[in-house]
Amino acid sequence: MNASITPEQIDHYQRDGYVVVEDFLSSGELTDLIAAVTDAVEAMGKKRLAVEGNDDYEDVDSYYSKVFLQRINLWKINKTIADCFLNPELGRMLCRLAGIDGFRMWHDHTLQKLPWANPTSWHVDGPNWSFHSRDVLSVWIALDAATIQNGCMYFLPGTHKTAEFERNAGFGPQVGALFDVYPEWREIEAVPIELKAGSASIHNGLLAHGAGPNMTPHSRRAMACIYMPDGSTFNGVENVLSKEQAARWKIGDVLDDEEIVPLVWRNKRED
Repeated sequence: MNASITPEQIDHYQRDGYVVVEDFLSSGELTDLIAAVTDAVEAMGKKRLAVEGNDDYEDVDSYYSKVFLQRINLWKINKTIADCFLNPELGRMLCRLAGIDGFRMWHDHTLQKLPWANPTSWHVDGPNWSFHSRDVLSVWIALDAATIQNGCMYFLPGTHKTAEFERNAGFGPQVGALFDVYPEWREIEAVPIELKAGSASIHNGLLAHGAGPNMTPHSRRAMACIYMPDGSTFNGVENVLSKEQAARWKIGDVLDDEEIVPLVWRNKRED
């Protein structure tokens, strides 16, 4: 795994809210991760979340299911995926990128645009999660080459600086619904993020992003993971938690259960 980062990449991330890491995985690591994701998705069937007590199943007739196949928390059932996303060297690199002292895993997920899949409407991720932080980020690994033709992601640079937790638009057939909520973003030029297989993008959880349709007869597979700053507190949103898990915390409690949000890296500092 390429867990190195340059000062120039840090500056780019801080300014624009995203950065690309070429050759994030070696060819062997990529092969192993693809096999692990394939096995985990097959094991889950139509169940969307590998979380005990959460019986969320895919609605195959929904618009959402026609955008991408999504399976969440595969790390809980596959060691290869867990080892990839809980790698301390990755955690240390992400801390340097965000300029903070520690990260925990919030959840992983595979996002697979099947042949002829619909576009992913513009949205902001951060308001959906069970905590609010301007430092949360996502690592998105291309398992197949992500191109404009098969539905690569697009980012609106700098929008992470002005996004608000109270403003968002849900997934739906109106690709640009987010701009009714943020009209000030309408004139920003979107940047397509084409990636070769094994490369990755990292983006801030408040950065506006979307993806095009898959205009090919082949899948565009990705594996991603969201990292929550250590010390983040519960905001009352259930999100990917089961009802039993969410009931463990009251609003304002620190999310620190190692079985649910494992620590990936924490800088050691002298008192």
